[in-house]
Amino acid sequence: MEMHNDTSNTLVLNGNVSVPEKTVYEMCSHMPAMILLYMGMQIINMFMGIPANLIVLWLIHRNRSDSSTSDIFIWHLAVLDTFFCLIPPLELANMLYLTTSSTWYILRFFYGIKDSSSLFLACICMDRYMAVCHPIVFSNLKDQRHRPVCAVVVWFITLVYAILKCLGTIPNFDKVFTVMILATFAFMLFCNISILWALSQSGQGRDDMHPVKKRAFKMVLIILAIIVFNYLPPVALFPFQPYFSPDVFKCYISFIAFGFMDISSSIQPVLYLSNKKLQCPAWCCECCCNKDTETGTRPESSTVYTTNA
Repeated sequence: MEMHNDTSNTLVLNGNVSVPEKTVYEMCSHMPAMILLYMGMQIINMFMGIPANLIVLWLIHRNRSDSSTSDIFIWHLAVLDTFFCLIPPLELANMLYLTTSSTWYILRFFYGIKDSSSLFLACICMDRYMAVCHPIVFSNLKDQRHRPVCAVVVWFITLVYAILKCLGTIPNFDKVFTVMILATFAFMLFCNISILWALSQSGQGRDDMHPVKKRAFKMVLIILAIIVFNYLPPVALFPFQPYFSPDVFKCYISFIAFGFMDISSSIQPVLYLSNKKLQCPAWCCECCCNKDTETGTRPESSTVYTTNA
């Protein structure tokens, strides 16, 4: 089986081409529970993650004149997650039926893209950390062009990492992912805990905190919980890979860790959308206003649906 990790020992040579000896399901048929859980999460990504990420992209594009400084990183993260959410059909076919090496090249590339998504999350956490904990420096840098440059650098690192993972020619390349996920997880944890600490110290007590800061406190707390939920499993399990038997790690541990990490492609956009005002389109509002005028109802009394955290 090959999930996001290299498992070249499951390949046999056919001429100059490495061909899998068995399908993923055949190799893990003695412990299929985690395969079913993992594929369930990937199906959720496909049916919920794709539309959610597309809506995020549309909202950021529509409101680009009134966007936050972090929206550029959220936009790129949504693009990355949208592409990753496209792979479940190929992944399912590969697990059950296919034994050709060409599908692994495609899947390894997409796995490499997803492995690097934590870098955009780290950029978002860094941007919010600077805004809350170092507001003067943040104000001086607010209108600078460093954020697009950071996004380009992250995409360069992501594509190089994905191509190298796709080729699979570097021994023990999976250790790069372990180091990257440990470093970004620690960095994101530091940023969010620092933000929560700064916000909690802004008043005499939680009840005295400004309502805007209360909402920010709640939002960062939710983000911290999501980061821990999605990224703690790989952070906690991968450093101890040598202590698991190859079968257990290949068919059980890796599915658990990557399943929780991959489901972030759906959780992140839903979390973003839940904290945005979702107003009806202009033509709909105009229609509602006209209807209210005809019935003698005050236009101000018409309902606008919002979903605030």
